Amino acid sequence: MNTYTLKKGEIQRKWYLVDAKDKVLGRLSSQIATILRGKHKPNYSPHLDMGDFVVVINAEKIRVTGKKYSQKVYYHYSGYPGGLKVMPYSKLIRSRPERVIEKAVRGMLPHNRLGRKLFRHLNVYPGAQHHHQAQKPEPLELD
Repeated sequence: MNTYTLKKGEIQRKWYLVDAKDKVLGRLSSQIATILRGKHKPNYSPHLDMGDFVVVINAEKIRVTGKKYSQKVYYHYSGYPGGLKVMPYSKLIRSRPERVIEKAVRGMLPHNRLGRKLFRHLNVYPGAQHHHQAQKPEPLELD
């Protein structure tokens, strides 16, 4: 018996539209990462880019539980002494709400060149408008 591996041209991709309004950040991000990775497909292979494209709208209306709104902090370190930048969640959600979802999903993807390629299949928009009507994304209801 031989295990069949899909070829690059045999991979079927779909576009999904996810509304983030009143969804919990962590739960939504893990489900988006699963779709981007392709784990929902029966012929999943961990070393191939088999995932689908995801368009997320209403990123500014996402919610977090507990005291995360006031206590969650995002860090960025430049590598130089004194180069640590700190951004609280409350400020980031007001200025760049799409970054909150992008950072959460990116952390759940592989940290290698495959993960960087998969991350390009994610499109996040702060409001209800998006630029992917031509791809005819299917509405996807996530928990």
